Amino acid sequence: MKKTKLLSLSLIMVLVLGVLAGCSVDGEKKEEADGTNAVSEGTGTIGLSVSTLNNPFFVTLADGAKAAAKDAEKELIVVDAGDDSAKQASDIEDLISKKVSVLIVNPVDSDAVAPAVQQAKDAGIKVIAVDRMVNGVDIESTIASDNVAGAKMATEYLLEEIGESAKVAELEGVPGASATIDRGEGFHEIADKSLEVVSKQTANFNRAEGLSVMENILQSNPDITGVFAHNDEMALGAIEAIKSSGKDIKVVGFDATDDAKTAVESGDLLATVEQQPELMGKKAIEIAIKLLNGETVEKDIPVEVKLVTK
Repeated sequence: MKKTKLLSLSLIMVLVLGVLAGCSVDGEKKEEADGTNAVSEGTGTIGLSVSTLNNPFFVTLADGAKAAAKDAEKELIVVDAGDDSAKQASDIEDLISKKVSVLIVNPVDSDAVAPAVQQAKDAGIKVIAVDRMVNGVDIESTIASDNVAGAKMATEYLLEEIGESAKVAELEGVPGASATIDRGEGFHEIADKSLEVVSKQTANFNRAEGLSVMENILQSNPDITGVFAHNDEMALGAIEAIKSSGKDIKVVGFDATDDAKTAVESGDLLATVEQQPELMGKKAIEIAIKLLNGETVEKDIPVEVKLVTK
């Protein structure tokens, strides 16, 4: 009789524990469904947020990424920030809502993009920066040229052409962009010792602004003999203004776009620094695929630069 009672009691306890376990599992499932404890697993899709597609350099970068994604049969969503930090933040939020698994970002502003990138990280999305850094957020990888070294190379070449203590102007890129900061640093490492920098103004990596800013610089500093532009688009705009003035002023740029290489060959542009935007785009997709596969990737991936002259 006692054995029967003990057996019955054991069966009741097993049933109670089973019900409790079931409730616990249901609670966990509900919690996951509510998103309380869930981290996005993603869709295997890669998102690419480009600072602007109104610049040939970034068009080439995006094309390189598209080609690599197509070859690897990976879905790639490309969004264009139009050189607007607020739009880039909105674009990244949209990519998060689409549950991309990896975000490749080419920041408009290396500081301003940080909150949106942190949101992506919080959603479980892996992040790669390309050409420009993301400041203040620990991301998986950064793929970029050595902008400081490239700018020093270009400035040293300009110095050889125009001589010590010559008066020069600097056309700066988008304020806050790491490329602007690094190229300015490389330029000033040489220029502050050997040249006289009489003017520096931003032209936002834009050709039309490069033209108008250069016109203003020439009015206030008609005796300059050299210009360092943070990219080729601004350099080409500056050259238009210089041609209209009839002056002989040497200009160096950065990026080695097709138009810039043509200008070097014709003698309009003294030199440009060649990056490899197509390779950057392809490399970004390669790293993204490694991350999708759970592989470890390098934190910093440098891309070689070289000086292009006639």
